[in-house]
Amino acid sequence: MSTDRPERIGPVSAARRRDVIDALRRGAVPESGLDLLATGLARFEPALDAELDAVASGASVFKAVRGEYGSGKTFFTRWLGERAKRRNFAVAEIQVSETETPLHKLETVYRRLTERLTTSGFPPSALRPVVDAWFYALEEDSLAAGAAEEDLTDAVERLMAARLSDVSRHAPSFATALRGYRTALASGDEATASAVMAWLGGQPHVAAAARRTAGVRGDLDHFGAFGFLQGLLTVLRDSGHKGLFVVLDEVETLQRVRSDARDKALNALRQLIDEVHSGRFPGLYLLITGTPAFYEGQQGVQRLAPLAQRLATDFTTDPRFDNPRAVQVRLPGFTQDSLVGLGMTIRDLYADGVRDPGRIRKVVDDAYIAELAAAVGGALGGRAGVAPRLFLKKLVGDVLDRVDQFDDFDPRQHYALTVKAAEMSEVERNAAAISPDEIELDLP
Repeated sequence: MSTDRPERIGPVSAARRRDVIDALRRGAVPESGLDLLATGLARFEPALDAELDAVASGASVFKAVRGEYGSGKTFFTRWLGERAKRRNFAVAEIQVSETETPLHKLETVYRRLTERLTTSGFPPSALRPVVDAWFYALEEDSLAAGAAEEDLTDAVERLMAARLSDVSRHAPSFATALRGYRTALASGDEATASAVMAWLGGQPHVAAAARRTAGVRGDLDHFGAFGFLQGLLTVLRDSGHKGLFVVLDEVETLQRVRSDARDKALNALRQLIDEVHSGRFPGLYLLITGTPAFYEGQQGVQRLAPLAQRLATDFTTDPRFDNPRAVQVRLPGFTQDSLVGLGMTIRDLYADGVRDPGRIRKVVDDAYIAELAAAVGGALGGRAGVAPRLFLKKLVGDVLDRVDQFDDFDPRQHYALTVKAAEMSEVERNAAAISPDEIELDLP
């Protein structure tokens, strides 16, 4: 990643600054405000923005992001999610895992999607506000078409059937459940309405009485998940949203599951890609993240030849000439210089929100940030690429906070970097290992 620092357009609110700084202090990727930290991502912007605009116009896009641990994959996806949300997309970030969200069980993936669904106006889960907004839009459209107030219910029913006609061919229960939800609301039966909404979100074990009232049976299964996703995209579009941006994060965990589950998951991923490219999901931007080992190794994508063909991308050239429009994009990770550039950005952002910004910039100057970045990288075996999380955590929590609070604190005199195993991730501990015996192996 380059050392280009993001340009700020206008002042940063105290709330945005606080959210970003608090997350970095905890060693976490901020949930928002990532445009303030997007060092080195400018080269991706034109291609990704064009793809988001295409999806907003009714297209569908699949994208794969590759990068080593610490290269910023989670940051990249949340940064792109913010850009999508500014275009009035709904966004959902899903962590793939063998126990919580197995990729080969698409009904579980859909359930996690609805649980994590967020919009610019609503936090997770935004499913019910989106559906309520959809019914409101149907009423407004019916009235605009000349429906009388006394005939509004029937007019909305006819319009709903027309809007969901394509979905009903594949998942008729989705439209049936929406009708049941609206009926329960109209009768003041909040318990049934909530239960039906849970069923629409793919939740299992919904009360049988509520399902009977809504006219649906059973739970969502693997084959019905695609139809429900189509229905959700229709509801989002008609309620004013331009599209849906979905992230399947940490797909490389598939390499560590049983071979039968892994093969099913890889085939499910291949099926998802084909459905996206077929145009079945207009308004969907689907993005996955994984390590190079997942894309190139025999325990990952290469295990299924059709999937490997769909994701094949040439990375033999200089990273400067990588094609951001390709199905797969590469995050080269941080260098020492780009780590220093990011530290300077954080220092300036922090300084703008304290009582004495001049002292922050004077005591924690560019030279000190370079020294701290080198020290953290050195503690991790000289691997700057896995250092950003720990570096920023130390910079904010150990240095900037103390300079701000204590007038006589000088990090060059009063602070010596300490990195404990308990505060490091597995990848960071392995990078810091002195001997091979200290490296942690994740064995089946």
